[in-house]
This record gives sequence, C-alpha cells and structure tokens, in this order.
Amino acid sequence: MTAITPIAEDKMFNGSQARYRHFSASCQTGMTFSIYLPPQALQSYQVPTLYWLSGLTDDDENFSIRAGAQRFAAHWGIALVTPDTSPRGDTPDSDGIELGHGAGFYVNATQVPWAEHYQMYRYVAEELPALIEANFPVTDQRSIFGHSMGGMGALQIALKNPGRYAAVSAFAPLSHPTNTEIGRYAFTAYLGNNPETWAAYDPTLLVQTATAAKLPIFIEQGDTDELYPEILQPKTFVNAARAHGFDVQYKIRRGYGHSYHHIASFIDAHIEFHADALGL
Repeated sequence: MTAITPIAEDKMFNGSQARYRHFSASCQTGMTFSIYLPPQALQSYQVPTLYWLSGLTDDDENFSIRAGAQRFAAHWGIALVTPDTSPRGDTPDSDGIELGHGAGFYVNATQVPWAEHYQMYRYVAEELPALIEANFPVTDQRSIFGHSMGGMGALQIALKNPGRYAAVSAFAPLSHPTNTEIGRYAFTAYLGNNPETWAAYDPTLLVQTATAAKLPIFIEQGDTDELYPEILQPKTFVNAARAHGFDVQYKIRRGYGHSYHHIASFIDAHIEFHADALGL
C-alpha cells in the first residue's frame, strides 16, 4: 500500500478537512490531494466519493477553501477528494500558465519533456481512487465534477470509464478543446501533432462515440464568463451529448462569471445532483 503523509487536518461541519502527500507511481513524483470526510465517515460508516477537478492555475486547496462544498457534503454523507492539477516540484514547467505546473489538462503526456511526469489522466482515473479506497472509510462508489479545464477533465474521464462514475457535472467546462487555440496548444505540447490522439481527451468528440452507460450529466455556465462561448463552447457539447442519448441538464446562470463566486453560489445543486445519482 502506498504511504500517505498528512500535511494538515481541521474539523469542519463535524467532519474532517485534511491534506495529504504521497509518491505517485503514475507521475513519478510527490503529489498532494485534499479530502473532506463527512461526519458519517468518522462514525464508522463507509461513504461514496465525489472527485473534484480544478481549473487552470489551481492546486488541490482552491476548491476546499473557496467553494463552500463541505457543508453540503456533510449533509449528504459524501467524501470530497481534490487532486492537484499537475505534478509540482522538480518537474518540467513553462513560463506561461497554459503548460506545466497547474496545467496538466488531465492527459497522459507522450512528448518530451512532459511524458515522464505528466500522467494526470492515469493518476486521477486509476491511481488516486485506488489510494483513497485503500486508506479511507469510503465505498467504491464514485462521482466526478470540475471547473473549466477540470470540467473538461471530469467529462472525458467519466465518458471513458463507463460504469465507474454515477454521474458527471461541470461548471464552465472547456468542452471542445480541439476546436480552441488553448486546447490545440496544450495538446500539441503534451500529445504531439496528431489530432486523432487529441480526440481521446475532447469531451465533445468522446460523447459522439460513447456506447455504454449513458450516465447523467449536469453542465452549467455563467453568461458573463469572459471565456464564454468562444473558448468554452458548452452548448456544442450539450447538443452532441443529447443527440447521442445522454440525459443532460444545462443551465445558464445570468450575471455569473468564471470565478469561484459562481461555483460557491451553486455548489449545493451539483452535490445534490451527485447525491441523487449515488442513491443517497
């Protein structure tokens, strides 16, 4: 069993908000994650896990500090797990925010210098859940959500792993990255020049070929978001998903932007959506 080292722990809504570090076999470096265990998990009950994937430039703490999600996780009896958005430390980085630390894009990189450490898809979809389920009082029930780059990650991971996640939701997801400059830039650096390789991480392309388990999807978007609609393109994904038989809830939030103010305002609706999918 991989050893995990506690960094910090605080009582919160009668549960526990904690942060841990461990060595990742996928990323070949130390990785950090945050976890909220609701009070039910501290009373010898096993609870399901809801994974949150953060956006560009964030780390594992942004969500736990700013979203206000723990109150609702405590109510429903759900563990919240937030990985970092990339490897850190002595790993490749760049001068811009679009690549490197804080910008893993939840892919398995194949290109130098990124391939050795930037295996974020494998880390989030395989290694981290196994680690959580081995070390904490949780069941193997999972659900997943995220924001922006993390919304893209949540959608593509859920679509590529039918049956592993009860539902998926996203705030302002980067929904069709191969059709955007930032997506093509990141995918070229991490994955090379072949667009067919990029398609494996593009939610709008993946949903058109998904054949199993039409899991429920909830997408919401602020209409004053500076990245909407040209970069995020959520409606393109929603239309493709509905055309291929997925049950998609889509909400436009009037006057909301791309920040955690938007997330904190509606995080309760997302956690209730996942609680319902998890049968709570």
